Amino acid sequence: MPVKSLLDALRDDRSKVTLDIAALELAGIEFPGLDQEAFTFRLDHLAEQINAQLAPRANGLEFVKASNELLFDVMQFRGNAEEYYDPRNSCLNSVLMRRLGIPITLSLVYMEVARRLSRTVYGVGLPGHFIVAYEDSESRYWIDPFHNGQILSFADLCTLARDAVGMDLRLNPAVLAPVTKRQMLVRMLSNLKVIYLRGEAFDKARQVLDLLIEAMPEYAEEYRHRGVVHLRQLNHKAAKADLETYLRLEPDSPEREQVEKQLVLIERWKAGLN
Repeated sequence: MPVKSLLDALRDDRSKVTLDIAALELAGIEFPGLDQEAFTFRLDHLAEQINAQLAPRANGLEFVKASNELLFDVMQFRGNAEEYYDPRNSCLNSVLMRRLGIPITLSLVYMEVARRLSRTVYGVGLPGHFIVAYEDSESRYWIDPFHNGQILSFADLCTLARDAVGMDLRLNPAVLAPVTKRQMLVRMLSNLKVIYLRGEAFDKARQVLDLLIEAMPEYAEEYRHRGVVHLRQLNHKAAKADLETYLRLEPDSPEREQVEKQLVLIERWKAGLN
């Protein structure tokens, strides 16, 4: 599975790799050998269709309305609430084919179409939800691609944050800051990690964890998760290395006792081979 562009984007937020290319490489975990060009073409075509509906100097609201009409009324992109944890919802190629996704991948489609039209649309990571914001020198609109492109007011955002985690958004305005490309890819990988671990798809989970560790080498939790995956796959040497790294990075972890027990079991297994 080639992930050169994805790794570049994960290592450096200033990477020139576009989000669609990185996301399609990420989707290659679930869909090995997918044809990237076929799906960048689909994004190109969506952008061309929206552009055809716009006057030469269309303002921000006209752009948002034209985008919403094509994506959600004509093409019927929608949130897959019924099968939220289907891994296909996290894969850009599948979202473009099935027109079903979760908040972050539907937002990605919106952002990539806008980029092709030189419109500034960025991701916003609300607590428990993901939306996009359109912004230019004259206007800003918050848009919820998971709910048919609903245009949200600041009061709506406050309600979402309060209902999700009890957060007062007025005291935490940084939540509305643009999510970086790297942050968005890490969030997508984290979603897939949860799905694959829950479904015991350990080969795929390990590929995702390899990428997360590449992106965040000092983040201890991913080593613990990967160590457990290695254990389940009887890769005891790799499991030992990851679990020891976890304890080194997180010496006061509440999981320390459990991890130490796992390391003892590995040593007993090695002794039994001799």
